Amino acid sequence: MIAPARFRITIVVLAFMACGLVACSRRAEADSFDYYLLSLSWSPEFCAETLRDNELQCARPYAFVAHGLWPQNERGYPRDCQTRERVENATIDHMLPIMPSRGLVIHEWRAHGACSGLGADEYFSTVERAYRSIRIPERYQGIGDSLSVDGAQLKREFIEANPGIQSGGIALQCSGRYLQEVRICLDKRLSPRACGGDVRDRCGDQVVLRPVR
Repeated sequence: MIAPARFRITIVVLAFMACGLVACSRRAEADSFDYYLLSLSWSPEFCAETLRDNELQCARPYAFVAHGLWPQNERGYPRDCQTRERVENATIDHMLPIMPSRGLVIHEWRAHGACSGLGADEYFSTVERAYRSIRIPERYQGIGDSLSVDGAQLKREFIEANPGIQSGGIALQCSGRYLQEVRICLDKRLSPRACGGDVRDRCGDQVVLRPVR
């Protein structure tokens, strides 16, 4: 008869073999961060700063696009976790309507997605679900002329359009006075939650949104 201690060890070894080394390690990594930060990039600002008019993103009239979905801790965040997995071309093509740059999709997987504990396909499915869970206020879905708006008002409009978001769960990022990103904090189930202490507004009182081209 197998002794109880040896029996327990055997069960653990068999369970680990059954789930597979990669799958088990991914599940462990998935518990090593506290929440997600969804970064919504104002595409006209990106294009104004990079001047890459020949790229897919800047050749089309995008407004808010998905920059990324980043695993976060209450302080700091994991980044550039080791992985040998690559993003399949089919996954990249599927993401282009909301992340309109092949290079961005690949970069986001290497820099952030690999730290999520998910495989590439599951991670980008999660990015898409997070992006589509947020309702963009109507007046920011397409702007024909530059728009100057009070930063607090912009946040209120996002909160009103998405009742689950609270004031401590959203932050604005600017380059000078121009809006770059709206960042929204989500739990691992993609429900809004408060951001960690190092996620802050980095805009002045008034922010300017460049027009959609």
